[in-house]
Amino acid sequence: MSLFAVTEPAVPTADPGAPDYALAERHRPVLCLDLAEPAPPLALGYSVIRAAGVSPSSKFLLTPPPGGAVIEYAIWHDWDIQHLYDLEHVWVHLDAAGAPVRVEGTMHGMRVAMDTGSGLPGMRAGRPVLFSEPGKHALWASDRAMPFIAGEMIRRVSGPEAGAQGVHLGNRFAEAGGFAAGPRDHRLAGLALKRAGFVPRFVFRPGPEPVLLPWAVLERWIPARVRALIAALPERVPHLAALFLDCGDTLIDEATEVKVPGTEVVTEAEEIPHAMDAVRHLHGLGYPMALVADGPRETFENLLKPRGIWELMGAHVISGDVGELKPSPKMFAAAMAAMGLDDPGRVVMVGNNLARDIRGANEFGLISLHVGWSRRRSHLPADAAEVPDHRIDRLDALVAKIGAIELALGDG
Repeated sequence: MSLFAVTEPAVPTADPGAPDYALAERHRPVLCLDLAEPAPPLALGYSVIRAAGVSPSSKFLLTPPPGGAVIEYAIWHDWDIQHLYDLEHVWVHLDAAGAPVRVEGTMHGMRVAMDTGSGLPGMRAGRPVLFSEPGKHALWASDRAMPFIAGEMIRRVSGPEAGAQGVHLGNRFAEAGGFAAGPRDHRLAGLALKRAGFVPRFVFRPGPEPVLLPWAVLERWIPARVRALIAALPERVPHLAALFLDCGDTLIDEATEVKVPGTEVVTEAEEIPHAMDAVRHLHGLGYPMALVADGPRETFENLLKPRGIWELMGAHVISGDVGELKPSPKMFAAAMAAMGLDDPGRVVMVGNNLARDIRGANEFGLISLHVGWSRRRSHLPADAAEVPDHRIDRLDALVAKIGAIELALGDG
């Protein structure tokens, strides 16, 4: 199930009787797309400007030729390869006789003349022929120069840097409250686009004609469309439902523990380098987290509350409360129930103890991640049930490893 196939709300139907529709149809750009382009344009919102003023759909000032007009085309793509939301622009300047005399287009936030040397781009029966940059959709007058001038950048953002920006919020609709996105939304949008990463071909053909609409119609539709795309993310993007975290020798260095005499209650201990920053970072990315740890509740309150980590956990499943230690399935079942989860295959258990954390996770059907920072316990699995699915030795590798595990959920 792909986000690129979301159909609702559908693009409004074209209305050939709308004001200036025939003029906009006559000069609408021919948009040529790379053969590997994953997100073609869906709609083309037009405005006809006959007096100097601010663009209806962009940040630019527009000045028509004397006696003429500027047709502004706002080109809607659901996706740029780096973020959800993309609105590009083309401006066709008409002289007093209605002939195109200048064409401009957007290129990474700039307004650029589309000119192959004659003052105009290639024209096809009054329509400018333009080339949409693979993935990013910046507009070019010629496809020949594109791979030489920007090929390295285009390959980079379409591959390793795909999805880097999540949901685009620096636009008029988000700023006016038309839609919003939280940490999980950004992460899932980024995941969808990472999986859509591609290798540009730099071979271009005219794409399907987007629906031509008055800008006012497209303007009303875009916020609802983006809200629908964001709402579809959890269902359509394979992702981790939660992270379960152990504490001792996973987040806290057990060798530094100070206990209340005669008890197992720890009053203070040092954190493992980078551990708390990693947990804060994962929380900032919108991962639901639960503490799943063996020991008395007071220990973990003493260690995690002062560091601001306790409240980042959506649940605290502690053996002292449950009455059994890991690898008991009761610990993991309690954590699943507390977090409202039903699919252990989308939950990662992060822990240091092969006999407790890893065996328990594997037998319960969780994804197991062994933290090998401490040598206090064996790193040699006793049997197949203690073999972790994944391993890290440093906590500054945790965020990247979780991201890689999540990205791999989309394989196959």
